[in-house]
Amino acid sequence: MTLLDVENLCVKFPTRSGVFDAVRGVSFSLGRERLGIVGESGSGKSLTGRAILRLIRHPGVVTANHISLEGENLLQLSERQMRKVRGQRISMVMQDPKFSLNPVMRVGEQIVEACLQHEKISRNAAKLKAIEMLEAVSIRDSERVFNAYPHEMSGGMGQRIMIAMMLIPNPQILIADEPTSALDVSVQTQVLGIMDKLVRERGMGLIFISHDLNLVSAFCDRVLIMYGGRVVETCQADKLYEAKHPYTQGLLNSMPRLDTPVKRLQVLKRDASWMDGDIASDSDASGKAIGRSV
Repeated sequence: MTLLDVENLCVKFPTRSGVFDAVRGVSFSLGRERLGIVGESGSGKSLTGRAILRLIRHPGVVTANHISLEGENLLQLSERQMRKVRGQRISMVMQDPKFSLNPVMRVGEQIVEACLQHEKISRNAAKLKAIEMLEAVSIRDSERVFNAYPHEMSGGMGQRIMIAMMLIPNPQILIADEPTSALDVSVQTQVLGIMDKLVRERGMGLIFISHDLNLVSAFCDRVLIMYGGRVVETCQADKLYEAKHPYTQGLLNSMPRLDTPVKRLQVLKRDASWMDGDIASDSDASGKAIGRSV
């Protein structure tokens, strides 16, 4: 079942030297699966996630043939209608919780506020739901965390709080923008385990944005590789190391591997033609990556 279908998504910004094409004709579909989007900084992966929710502000311009959420084109909705989509149907977890959580409000107050924004329930009922969601993301002492301030939480705990807040309205799709980049390996594994459990148990679709190819290949079902605002290759995550595009191969060869140690890692060489070349993918006749349900 296809939850999200994006066709020919473009994001442009006017500059003094002309129009800058940040995202250039990105197309993909998302089912009830874990879809990874990887690439270097500046490749357009985070802007793609924000553009889906129409969070690109003026003077940025977003265009697409369509961004369809279960058949409904989000580009045709008013801003008021989009507010009901954001959070309620599609939620987004940002990279660093320190910049997403209000530092002068207790954690519980912020989750309750998110709950009241989407549901007409009493404040006491919202508090019970907030505590329930904190427990759902494996926070043991939920009452203590509910009454704490964000600065009292570790990075891993902050990410769990953000995930709990985003899951309050029970969205169909979760966009996670590098949610584990600032975490150590053990905490990273715990956060990924939480997201994996939510996708399986709730039947959600997950867009996992990252620059870590090893992590994406182990965690996701499918992977889109972006370069210069374009998707240059799509493949099944477990076959990422069989990728054919020279950019993907270059990224893989520039990372150290324990199973195949080398004396010196290769330097990633870039080619301007990659931004205009064909896409290497497991795709249908139209060239769009096919969504696979789990």
